[in-house]
Amino acid sequence: MGYESLIATETPLWVQYRDDFPVTRKLVYLNHAGVAPLCRPAAEAMKTLADDVLLHGSRNYQQWLDAYEGVRVACARLVNADRSEIAIVKNTSEGISIIANGIDWHPGDKVVAFKEEFPSNFFPWLRLECKGVQIEWLSIRDPLERIEEAARGARLLAISFVQYLGGFRADLEAIGDICHRYDVFFFVDAIQGLGVFPLDVKKCRIHALAADGHKWLLGPEGCGFLFIRKDLQDSIQPTEFGWSNIAGYNDFGCRDMTLRDDAGRYECGTLNTIGLFGLRASVEFLLGIGTDRLAPAVQSLADRAATASSASAGQTSTAVW
Repeated sequence: MGYESLIATETPLWVQYRDDFPVTRKLVYLNHAGVAPLCRPAAEAMKTLADDVLLHGSRNYQQWLDAYEGVRVACARLVNADRSEIAIVKNTSEGISIIANGIDWHPGDKVVAFKEEFPSNFFPWLRLECKGVQIEWLSIRDPLERIEEAARGARLLAISFVQYLGGFRADLEAIGDICHRYDVFFFVDAIQGLGVFPLDVKKCRIHALAADGHKWLLGPEGCGFLFIRKDLQDSIQPTEFGWSNIAGYNDFGCRDMTLRDDAGRYECGTLNTIGLFGLRASVEFLLGIGTDRLAPAVQSLADRAATASSASAGQTSTAVW
C-alpha cells in the first residue's frame, strides 16, 4: 500500500496519538526538528526511574543495565542494524568526532563534505586539514554526477540525512551506491530525519551513522547513539578511554586493555541512565507506530505548509521534504 493510500484509509495519526503529546493542550507546536517535545512514554519512563532512585538508590541497578541494552536493541531495529553495532553516545557531535578522530588518517587522504552542514558535521572534517587531509567541499544541491566525481579517490564522504536549515533530504541510497563503487567510507549525520523517515543502513550501504534523541526521536537531549558497521570497528579506534571500553569492564581490577568485541568499545564511562530510560521508551514508541506511517503524514503537512506559504506569496512551490 502506498503512502497516499495509507493516509486515505487510516484514522489520522494525530487523532490516534494526540494524548501522548500533552504539549498540544496549550501550544500549537510545530516540530521543525529543533528540540521536540517529549512524548509521554519517554517522560513517564524517566519519572519512573527518578522516583525509583529517590526511594531505593541503586538497588535496582539491573534495570539500568536492561535499559542500556534496550536502547541498543531498539536503535538497531530502527536503522536495520545489529545491537553489536550500536554505541551509546552523549550526542551526535560525539558520534561524529569518534569517527573523525578514530580513523588513522594519512597526508593526502581526501574527505568529501558539504558546506551547508550543521557545525557538528563540518568542523570535525575541517580539523583534519592539520593532518594533511584534503577536504573537498560540495553543495548539497550538487547533482549525483558531481558527488560521484568527487568520490573518486576519496577515503570518506560525510553528509546529513536531512539538512538542518532548508530540510533538504539526501538520496542516501544513491550516494551509498556511489561510495560502494569507489570504496569510500560513508558517514551519515541522521539527527534531522531519523525517527520520521525510514532509514536502512544496509540498503543505503552506510558504514557509520550518528543521531541524538531530542529531535524526531522524541526523547531527551544529551543522549544518542552511534552505529558503526561491525567489520569496521577494529579500524576505528576509541578516542576517549575509560573503564568501560575494555572487554573486562565488569572486573574493576582488570588491567587488560583488550577492547569490547562490539560497539560498546566506544563508551568510555558511566552512561546517562535517566536519559536512556527516556530514549528507549521514545524509540520503542516510534517503532510501534512505524516510520512507514509517520513519513507520509509529516510529508503531507510539510507540503500543505509550503503550498499555503507559496499561495500567500502569489507563487508556486513544492516542499523539499
